[in-house]
Amino acid sequence: MIFFSYFFEVDGIFILQTVSITRPDDWHVHFRDGQFLTHTVNASARHFARALVMPNLKPALTSLAALLDYRDRIMAAHSGDSPFTAMMTFYLNSALSPDDLHASKAHPDVVGAKLYPAGATTNSDEGVHSLRAIYPLLEVMQDCDLVLQVHGEVTDGDIFDRESMFISNYLQPLIKNFPRLRVVLEHISTRAAVDFVQSGPETLAATITPHHMLYNRNQLLAGGVRPHYYCLPILKREDDRLALLQAATSDNRKFFAGTDSAPHAQGSKENACGCAGIYSAPYALAFYAQIFEEQGQLSRLNAFMSRFGADFYRVPVNKGEIVLIKQEQRVPPVLPFGADHVVPMAANDMLPWSVDESI
Repeated sequence: MIFFSYFFEVDGIFILQTVSITRPDDWHVHFRDGQFLTHTVNASARHFARALVMPNLKPALTSLAALLDYRDRIMAAHSGDSPFTAMMTFYLNSALSPDDLHASKAHPDVVGAKLYPAGATTNSDEGVHSLRAIYPLLEVMQDCDLVLQVHGEVTDGDIFDRESMFISNYLQPLIKNFPRLRVVLEHISTRAAVDFVQSGPETLAATITPHHMLYNRNQLLAGGVRPHYYCLPILKREDDRLALLQAATSDNRKFFAGTDSAPHAQGSKENACGCAGIYSAPYALAFYAQIFEEQGQLSRLNAFMSRFGADFYRVPVNKGEIVLIKQEQRVPPVLPFGADHVVPMAANDMLPWSVDESI
């Protein structure tokens, strides 16, 4: 459901004041581990009822025991009043046991496995070198009705073409070979990905981040390199950004929210070889509201944030509501990150929407 309330301006024009949506989900987030969890977990849990946590730690989470231990650490770090569930996914490589995939069905918060091409992004060195080599594991996942999450980029060629190359060279045959396997193409960043998902089977869906809809590569490169906007997949062309906007606000149930919020300490970004990742979690819901309002589609925000992802992952839609207010807020220049600091997305910028924290 979605609820709007209005007030009158002096000139008699209706102005939107608040939007109430079902408590949303984030179907792609990075929490890191250890000292960082106190900040990252609670940044998401303030506004999201569920978050699908990525498994690219060191060492990678390739066993059920390691995955459940990590989940215990996440839940122990949650200190807020709002109900929160960490959903988990294995790190997919040859070390992952078919027995663990089968055993995960006894744990409803374990929903799938994540495919990282080796070397494609942060902590992906233990990723997959050959898709064919993991086909037996994909067969087990298909039989167990687990979801495959895909970082869809090749690791060579022009960095702006790596997503489209992965789709044509690897993802198309994978989907053809596993017609019952549910697949989420994560953090799509190109028109090619939008077109592929729209034309694909019902078993194929995609997450879309706020940063890929708000920014293009000019935000990263024009007038100087801005390391806090460096992410993978990298920000693309304006035509790609517009395609993502259309997809997210189209009321197509194949597209839903996944922030890919990925924090790195400030010093790890601001150096000669800065890490890839944009930290959006604390303000993600405000970013998404801004996007949908600018497209004139606020009435479709609830489905994108709170229903389509739950339906695809076959979990109940959340209980409760969260209220967004048309009230400006300034994003701070830095936020705490363990004993360090992280620079959030849109640092020092004014956002037009806020979450009503009083409810």
